[in-house]
Amino acid sequence: MRHLLAMLTACALAACGYTPLAPTTPHWDARFGDNARATLARQVIDPAAGARAPANAAGIDAGAARAGYERYQRSFSGAAAQAPKFMISGDGK
Repeated sequence: MRHLLAMLTACALAACGYTPLAPTTPHWDARFGDNARATLARQVIDPAAGARAPANAAGIDAGAARAGYERYQRSFSGAAAQAPKFMISGDGK
């Protein structure tokens, strides 16, 4: 009786450890990543946009752009970069 129980236990453990040579999810593996690629493709409005020059490119001239950039850089120096005149604190002052 003891040998029979040992043989049944060994067979059960062998069945649990069996791994087939073929993958167990062939249908899932064949379509792996399809949803991610489709979502990425839906985010592109015009895939050929980089191949042609824009017909109605809106922008500003170079002088105005440079002046705006320099004004932006100067805003971080001097009085504008100092601490604010008032502070909200929790100590009631």
